[in-house]
Amino acid sequence: MVRRLRPVELDFTETAPVRLVFARRVTSSPEAVYRALAEDVEGWPRWFSAVSSAHPSDGGSGRLIRLRGGTRFEETILAAEPHEVYAYRVDATNAPGVRALVEEWRLTPDGASGTRVRWTVAADGTAAFRLVTRLSRAGLGRAFRDAVRKLDRRIGSTHAR
Repeated sequence: MVRRLRPVELDFTETAPVRLVFARRVTSSPEAVYRALAEDVEGWPRWFSAVSSAHPSDGGSGRLIRLRGGTRFEETILAAEPHEVYAYRVDATNAPGVRALVEEWRLTPDGASGTRVRWTVAADGTAAFRLVTRLSRAGLGRAFRDAVRKLDRRIGSTHAR
């Protein structure tokens, strides 16, 4: 069953009842990381193992995401500032208990050619959903670290060709 979520905006990343923030440095440039996040949506499953399929929708203003295990998201892009930020809101999902969800990927130059990648997951939902989301922090942190490590390797191997 697909349910519509509350249509929050980007400032929800600062005010959400549940905020999970993860950061990691990669050796790839902000430009290359941004391209992988925002311009190669269909490439997400190659580096983010939780994602089984990803497709742009609505002429590029949205995304259709499927996670391993069957969770689906219909999303709207909230911010796409080249080399700086890529953020999206979940508009509809089959995940239980969630009422609002925004994810923001913020990119900051780090060193001569590297990037500090910060991923914020901002969520609201039932009490049970909020508890489970908070308890998932460690697992989401591992998924983030693995994903950005794979992304960095993928970008590096693409540039080496």
